Amino acid sequence: MLHNSERRAEINELVSGLRLPQKMISPKYFYDEEGSRLFEQICDLPEYYLTRSEISIMQSNMAEIAEAVGPRVSVIEYGIGSGLKTCILLENLQQPVAFIPIDISAEHLAESARVLAGQFPEIEILPVAADFTRTVSIPCPARSPARNLVYFPGSTIGNFGPEAALDLLRVMHEEAGPEGLLLIGADLQKDHEIIEKAYNDQAGITAAFNLNVLSHLNREYGFDFELEAFEHFAVYQQDSGRIEMQLISLREQRVTLGKDVFYLAKGEKIITEHCHKFSLAGFRELAENAGFRHQQTWLDSKNWFSVQLYRR
Repeated sequence: MLHNSERRAEINELVSGLRLPQKMISPKYFYDEEGSRLFEQICDLPEYYLTRSEISIMQSNMAEIAEAVGPRVSVIEYGIGSGLKTCILLENLQQPVAFIPIDISAEHLAESARVLAGQFPEIEILPVAADFTRTVSIPCPARSPARNLVYFPGSTIGNFGPEAALDLLRVMHEEAGPEGLLLIGADLQKDHEIIEKAYNDQAGITAAFNLNVLSHLNREYGFDFELEAFEHFAVYQQDSGRIEMQLISLREQRVTLGKDVFYLAKGEKIITEHCHKFSLAGFRELAENAGFRHQQTWLDSKNWFSVQLYRR
């Protein structure tokens, strides 16, 4: 349950985004319980190469990754998905002392933490329900770790613009602490047709996921979006190297939140997500500008995705 101050801050953020000349909703609002469930389905779609590529990297290189990370780490994960990649990591690290997942969806986080606690009884599980884009208080494990490992899979870093991504990496740099590490997934630039298919799947799961953000805003904050008045669309923008997820208004309409009114013309779009795709050199420069030092990079067999390790 959100505190009043947190709810007010989020409502202000949502209202400000819908007041912009180009209306926007932050992608963090995708992840209510239903959104998290739909995203797990997306990860299994044939068009969605990202999860398969990252898992193949982890499975093929985990011994080398564990050796590079070292023993007795405390793992701090920003955002927790299905937990599959988390399990691969925790199963193969050398005597990890704690796992601290941070996620905005309290229900999904609690269930994930419960499952992981059953699978890894020797690891202290310390879930934190919070928006990791803001300052978060990280709990201290009962056993002192040798170092922290910040884990940020899924190329979620690509959801942030260059300045916001740099700010978030700087927060991670602080959370990593002395001698801390960052293990991060980053999707790479490739043929635009491959990328666009991943976000416009034939089964319509990504469309349902995108539209669910409006359902979440209606239920949690009191908006009155009519879901049938919008359609999903995603397009790759070559000049900026990113996918843009959109909700297109199918007619002229008005949306309200209390006394706030938002007008949409037919064909007007609300941007719900940008997914930046990186070059290896470009991402390394971004991380190093945040204070990290590159250690190692692992790629899948098609060179579509990367898992990268950085040291503070």
